[in-house]
Amino acid sequence: MRVSIHLLGRFAVSVDGRAIPGGDWRRDRAAALVKLLALKPAHRMHREQVMETFWPDADPEAAGGSLRKAVHFARRALGAHELIEIGNDIIALAPDAELDIDSENFEAAAKAALRGGDKSTFEQAADLYGGRLLPDDLFVEWLDTPRAQIQQRYSDLLRAGGLWQRLIALDPADEQAQCALMQAALDAGNRVEAIRQFNQLRDNLHAELGVGPSAATIALYEKALALSGTETVSPSERIRTSLAWGLVHLQSGEFDKASQIARQTRDLALGANLPREVGEASALLGLASMMQARWPQLFRSEFIEWVRAKPAFVQHVFDGHLCLSEFCLCSAKGHAEVAGLAEELLAVAEEAESNAGRGLACLLLGEAALFSGELDKAEQFLTEAERLLLEADAVAGRVLAIERLAEIALERGQKWRASRLIQRGLTDAERSWLSPHLIMRMQALAVRAASTPKMVAEEILAGDRLLTPGACQPCSMALRTASAIALAESGDLEQVERRLNDAERIAGMWQGGPWAAALWEARGVQRRAQDKEVRALAAFEEAAGRYEELGRPRDQARCLARMGSHG
Repeated sequence: MRVSIHLLGRFAVSVDGRAIPGGDWRRDRAAALVKLLALKPAHRMHREQVMETFWPDADPEAAGGSLRKAVHFARRALGAHELIEIGNDIIALAPDAELDIDSENFEAAAKAALRGGDKSTFEQAADLYGGRLLPDDLFVEWLDTPRAQIQQRYSDLLRAGGLWQRLIALDPADEQAQCALMQAALDAGNRVEAIRQFNQLRDNLHAELGVGPSAATIALYEKALALSGTETVSPSERIRTSLAWGLVHLQSGEFDKASQIARQTRDLALGANLPREVGEASALLGLASMMQARWPQLFRSEFIEWVRAKPAFVQHVFDGHLCLSEFCLCSAKGHAEVAGLAEELLAVAEEAESNAGRGLACLLLGEAALFSGELDKAEQFLTEAERLLLEADAVAGRVLAIERLAEIALERGQKWRASRLIQRGLTDAERSWLSPHLIMRMQALAVRAASTPKMVAEEILAGDRLLTPGACQPCSMALRTASAIALAESGDLEQVERRLNDAERIAGMWQGGPWAAALWEARGVQRRAQDKEVRALAAFEEAAGRYEELGRPRDQARCLARMGSHG
């Protein structure tokens, strides 16, 4: 009998050439047992080790019963009793069969190549890496170590073999790989390819707003630009260089210099009619002012100046300030302060007859009303904002208005309406250079709007696929907590602790917003699902208190209702 198991990039099993359909794994633990044994040396484990891995908090009798069920369903799925053998308290996977496991094949080939081989040997070993280990089980804690080991082996293999393109596919922000390809292109006199590699790296680093290439990488880019003489360098190429240097100064703490470069670069982008670059320069300027605690004043002056003098670019300037305005809205009672500012800005925009300006002001007023618990008022402002921003073709702002309208629909229990809004928002978000941020936020709502357990699981899995290296951490918070709450409420507790620990780490980096309160609420749901009611009540009380401090009465009321809902 021959058993083939795929663990890299997907989970699939075939027995004597017959692929086992995914639906045959009727119990998650049956599939998990096969995965666990497939990854162990000699593919065997003591039954107590298996029980400790899967049911660490259960008493031995209950864990033993769960293990017997897992073995039963695994045997049924595999179609042969002898493929899961138990003897002397040892559980073995296919001990008498020919067992072929893709992760083992890759490990053996990678080790052989790293011991000493030519480029073809490295390439052949790399071809055996089918993708991340069990990507649909990202938050299963016992997989962390083997997943990290295999991925590190793959990274070492690619680096040692100089397989830079594959290394970039693994980690798009790997500067060593990008620089190696840029240098190779320069050595070959290929200016265009070197510039393409730089832009690829820059865009990948830019996925996490505020991160840019290193000085050494920028120097290589400037060398590429110089190959054909300054007279052939396009405005967009000059602007990319300037923005990259501005980020270097920002990351070095030279905020005034970064601001100066941002203003100069934005003028260049405006003169060259490059809207996205106008937005990126505005983002750099906003980040520098945020670091100096000057952002609200800057945003006010920026809004007034651009609405009055350069209305065609208002939405692009706002795109640059989008994450910063959201951060300020979410700070301690920040929505009250932003509402006051937005009222002033609405008057300015109306005087200037700027639809984009009016739309942005209505968006901020709608968000402030939503956070204050005034749903009808929020809906009016946000509906008007969506209309105005559609007319102005201000994509990012319009998607944000749709997101908030979907939140209102969920508050009112209208999941069907929220789902329609979410789909519309996801479609529009693809058109924005801020799409990684916007899609992440929409996916959090998609988890909350899912109406069946199957749909919830699908939306959580879709969200997990967005949590790639470089994903915006603050924008991921709502997705992480929504997924944790949904899993806990369904009784699937295995992945919850890991998700909340990750969220807690991120929340610690971004103080002053609702993330800590959301974490306490999610912890409360988790503790209740664990039958730890005293700890659940304490967590809900803490969450309610934090929401109260933030001036968010509906969130506070929800947590208080959770306290009274037990039993």
